[in-house]
Amino acid sequence: MSLLDFHRRAMRHSVDVVTLIRDDQWDGPTPCTQWTLRQLVEHMTSENRGFADAADGETTDRTVWDVLDLSGDLRADYVESAERVVRSFNRDGVPDGEFWLPKIKDSVRFPARQAIGFHLLDYVVHSWDVAASLGHPVAFDDDLVAAVQEVADKDVPDGPLRHRPGASFAPAIPVDDGMSAQDRMLAALGRPPRWTP
Repeated sequence: MSLLDFHRRAMRHSVDVVTLIRDDQWDGPTPCTQWTLRQLVEHMTSENRGFADAADGETTDRTVWDVLDLSGDLRADYVESAERVVRSFNRDGVPDGEFWLPKIKDSVRFPARQAIGFHLLDYVVHSWDVAASLGHPVAFDDDLVAAVQEVADKDVPDGPLRHRPGASFAPAIPVDDGMSAQDRMLAALGRPPRWTP
């Protein structure tokens, strides 16, 4: 299965869990300790838009990464942004191009396949974050977990950068032999697999 196929599946998962959010749940906690559920979905929406613009060739305008022009229906905004990033990633030529990702490093252009891998990883983990916040267990297919683990091993290794304030991922959590592959992937990315609200 191709990276884009894995990405489409991850985005379907994300849409499925975001559309489950009830109006009385937006202010609840998430595994991203700095964010409420509303703030997490706003972040996910803005990142979808930013990555879509990067895929469409944006190389100078940082404002495309900001949380702007939300309609008041955050679930609908999220779905629109998810559909858009999938379309943008799947345009002819995109997987062979380069992405400007100023929130990661604005002085370089990332190979598209690496950038798509970043987004894949983030949205599997953030789909789990949303599901965990709702108390709604989610189990990803083994091949999707393996694809994300491969990206994590290559591009998000554990180490000193994970200890910086504002790091995208917390330091890895110890694992044990009884953990599933999904739990091991989450722990490797600093998420407590048994987190509850």
